[in-house]
Amino acid sequence: MVLAAHKKQTLFDAVGGLPTLQKVHKVFYDKVYAHPWLGKFFEGHNQEAIENRQTSFMAVKMGGDVTYLGKEPKMAHRAMYITQELFDIRTALLRESLQEAQVPEELIAKWIKLDNAFKHQIVKDSIEDFYKTTWKYEKRVIIPKGNV
Repeated sequence: MVLAAHKKQTLFDAVGGLPTLQKVHKVFYDKVYAHPWLGKFFEGHNQEAIENRQTSFMAVKMGGDVTYLGKEPKMAHRAMYITQELFDIRTALLRESLQEAQVPEELIAKWIKLDNAFKHQIVKDSIEDFYKTTWKYEKRVIIPKGNV
């Protein structure tokens, strides 16, 4: 007797695949671009392109059969001074977006956990560390909270 191998359902499949990721990222980046502080990091960047890149990135990380051609988080965010506070704001906006897209709460928890796995590549511990890890002539993006 031959037993069929059971393929474990991926998070990508569980959340509803690309349509759900696209919906969530549209809602999410609408919120991000409108945010008085976080939105400043995205000025001059095409929102639809950012949404598509994030969708393909997360699709791959969730186990989807999708190609991601963008940079890894560390390189994509290396010249941005992103604090824990900014990351927390981003996470709250993501959670709101997932809820608005009617993703079930147990899948929201998994999505947020996966998203938070990249925090150490994005968040800078201090301005001193940030300056040490960026190139001398690189355009750095630093937006103090008081400037919003």
